[in-house]
Amino acid sequence: MKVHFIGAGPGAADLITVRGRSLIESCPVCLYAGSLVSEELLSFCPKGARIIDTAPLSLDEIEAEFLRASQNGQDVARLHSGDLSVWSAVAEQIRRLDRLGIGYTMTPGVPAFAAAASALGRELTIPAEAQSLVLTRVSGRASPMPEGETLDRFGATGATLAIHLAIHALDKVVAELTPLYGADCPVAIVVKASWPDERIVSGTLADICAKVAENPIERTALIFVGRGLGAKEFRESALYDPAYQRRFRGREGL
Repeated sequence: MKVHFIGAGPGAADLITVRGRSLIESCPVCLYAGSLVSEELLSFCPKGARIIDTAPLSLDEIEAEFLRASQNGQDVARLHSGDLSVWSAVAEQIRRLDRLGIGYTMTPGVPAFAAAASALGRELTIPAEAQSLVLTRVSGRASPMPEGETLDRFGATGATLAIHLAIHALDKVVAELTPLYGADCPVAIVVKASWPDERIVSGTLADICAKVAENPIERTALIFVGRGLGAKEFRESALYDPAYQRRFRGREGL
């Protein structure tokens, strides 16, 4: 018996990986984060599967479900939104599984920032203008930020910031980043990326708060800040330059 942690992707059911879907189809028990994971994914569960929404459960109660499945010899599909590597709350569950001697696997999913970038129709790394992406958040009730991991420190690098779980603190984000990026720096907020009710609010650090105030956003939003978001007249990458020779091109005669 194993617990299969599965990155369920940003929302749309068809963005689940092939491996993730196969695991859902094979597991007689499915635990899913109902507040964030699309219920469409539950249609992949086998007939008669035990399906539990973990949104109202405590960690102790989730552990009890793992233990119950283990005692019954049943594999568990444990669905988390986005990708498991960031802000998934998987680490503390794995620690408990280790204590219980229950095995587990991890299957990656499409991360929210990637789905949001696709919604914008943009590449986040632009030749000679933006080559770094910082995934970060602000302190919240669930977890404070470590000392040193602050918006102003990340912003001082000039990198593109993908700020998660921060729409409630948009005023703070703007106040801290405006001196670093300039009031005219592009901002894009993607709400519920890949969901049917996906929404995009674009602006600058100077006007984004006013735009959001016109149609407030409560949750499930990602804030992008960076000069690369508005880049148009940028140099082309040398990757496809006809004079650029690389191992797989085989253009020695040119």
